Amino acid sequence: MKWVRTKVDIDKHIVVPQVNEQDLQETPEKFVENYIRNLSTTTLDKSKPLWDLHLLNVKTLDAEGVAVLRMHHSLGDGTSLMSLLLASTRQTAHPDKLPTIPGTKNRAINLEHNQYYSMRGLLWRYFVLIWFYMRMFWNTIVDVLMFLSTTMFLKDTNTPIKGRPGSEFNPRRFVHRVLSLDDMKLVKNALNMTINDVALGVTQAGLSVYLNRRFGEGRKDKGATEKTNNLPCNIRLRSSLLINLRPTPGIQALADMMDKNTEAKWGNWVGSVLLPFKIALRDDPLVYVKETKATSFRKKNSLEAIYTCYISKLILKLFGIKTSSSMSHRSLINTTVAFSNLVGPQEEISFGGHPMVYLAPTSYGQPQALMINFQSYVNKMTMVLSVDENVIPDPHQLLDDLEQSLKLIKNAVVERGLCQE
Repeated sequence: MKWVRTKVDIDKHIVVPQVNEQDLQETPEKFVENYIRNLSTTTLDKSKPLWDLHLLNVKTLDAEGVAVLRMHHSLGDGTSLMSLLLASTRQTAHPDKLPTIPGTKNRAINLEHNQYYSMRGLLWRYFVLIWFYMRMFWNTIVDVLMFLSTTMFLKDTNTPIKGRPGSEFNPRRFVHRVLSLDDMKLVKNALNMTINDVALGVTQAGLSVYLNRRFGEGRKDKGATEKTNNLPCNIRLRSSLLINLRPTPGIQALADMMDKNTEAKWGNWVGSVLLPFKIALRDDPLVYVKETKATSFRKKNSLEAIYTCYISKLILKLFGIKTSSSMSHRSLINTTVAFSNLVGPQEEISFGGHPMVYLAPTSYGQPQALMINFQSYVNKMTMVLSVDENVIPDPHQLLDDLEQSLKLIKNAVVERGLCQE
């Protein structure tokens, strides 16, 4: 298979369904959910470019209307598609200007007491570098072996949210919740971590509470409550996390990504990382984010994402697309959750002259029964769940648990005086 240049007929890609009052008998939000769920039961027409845009003239609690852009993942990863979105929109406050490209801040190294300019400091610096590379080498070996083991036989614990065989073919329910990005930044600054660490901590806390409730549903003792620990010991629950492997981090301008000589190329340039979640009930909500910060820090000191990408490309070149796809499928089906966190526009943007209220990216077709996406937009953070309803029949309850977890973590930070609200 290969890409073929073609002419695009916009009329074949844009769908504007007729919506009458009978369709909105429940709620507009439910109609939108059901419409997108029905989309997940269909595939894109391969006789034309693999995307379509559905415009729903339905007023919800969040927006005056909903646009559903569906694109095949072969077109690009999250970084590519976010660059495309920014190139297709304009700043609401300045309609003639493109949105600001989100950048990454370079952290300067503070050299105190001029220790690196002395012989003693120089030796200490070499020792630290040697230790750093030894640790990275060891972490990479362990992580790659764990990835290969997961591909062959190592499975997550069977929990109420673990995907079942054939889950990738089932319809998906997509739900979202708009949170405050400022609340996440408050926790981030107070505990000296990243937004991604906070998102992972909130996810670990919310999944622990949700699974505790699900495990307690079958208990016969009537005294069991949500605070009762119903969780089995030593649950192995991991998330497959895709990492951007471009030499230049962050979102890039679309024109730069399309340049043949650029290092930040368009397409899918990602590697896979297996990220474990420690499922347990904690009296201190800050333990969740501290644990995920430690896990995330260890993963940053590993080349797992690079090597998993190279392994996939090597299998593809040696054995073909079917073997490569089978290997990728096995590594995913043996995990429980798919997780993604993507930075978005820093100011309000408009699409076709219409201001965008929120962005809610997600995907379907993966073998996990649960995918969690965090997407920032101005001062908002949208949390999106893609679930197999046969496994997770109450996705809104899971959203509630995740939202409540962020509130508890934020309140703990404020109450302890770690920062000022």
